[in-house]
Amino acid sequence: MMLFKNRKDAGIKLAQALEKYKDEDAIVLALPRGGVVLGEEIANKLHAPLDILLTKKIGHPMNSEYAICAITEDGDPICNSAEVEKVDPEWLAEEIRKVRSEIKRRRKMFLGGKALQPVAGKTVIIADDGIATGLTMIAAIDEIKKRKPKRLVIAIPVTPYDTAQRLISMVDELVSLDIDPNYRGAVGAYYEDFTQVEDSEVISILKSFENKGGF
Repeated sequence: MMLFKNRKDAGIKLAQALEKYKDEDAIVLALPRGGVVLGEEIANKLHAPLDILLTKKIGHPMNSEYAICAITEDGDPICNSAEVEKVDPEWLAEEIRKVRSEIKRRRKMFLGGKALQPVAGKTVIIADDGIATGLTMIAAIDEIKKRKPKRLVIAIPVTPYDTAQRLISMVDELVSLDIDPNYRGAVGAYYEDFTQVEDSEVISILKSFENKGGF
């Protein structure tokens, strides 16, 4: 099992594994908040622009931490159909509306409302700091595929084996440093320091790329 010092360490190691995409027409899309720290290292190493792809899970009404759906800025919700069948459809429709509104608020906060950069014909690398069920990443993949990238690559430090097999079937390449058949149940178990990333840090990282002409 791999253990990373922190997200920066994981980002540096992932960036090395992605080096073949250096100076290609690539763009790094990070999932905030934690994925942005890794995305910064990857984008710097590959000389690529950095943008964010906002996704948000919809938690079960009895347990908000248990995702039953995930949604992106413009895409259709990606849901666990077995779970969705058991919840009130009116409640779910209202949750989807609330989450879309929250996603718009976050884009405004992080990037002043700037739309996602065009990705058509580019190599798109979607980065996050970890993954469990994969619903949010699948929603992200679904969103980006509609935008016609040349190649779609997923970059995650650690991936549960079953989730990895599902992702591999959906994208051109999964770059993961540890595909773990005995997943430890929580992303933080693979980091010495997994302190929550603050909004201000995300804004600061994105601002630094804007100043480099990354937007």
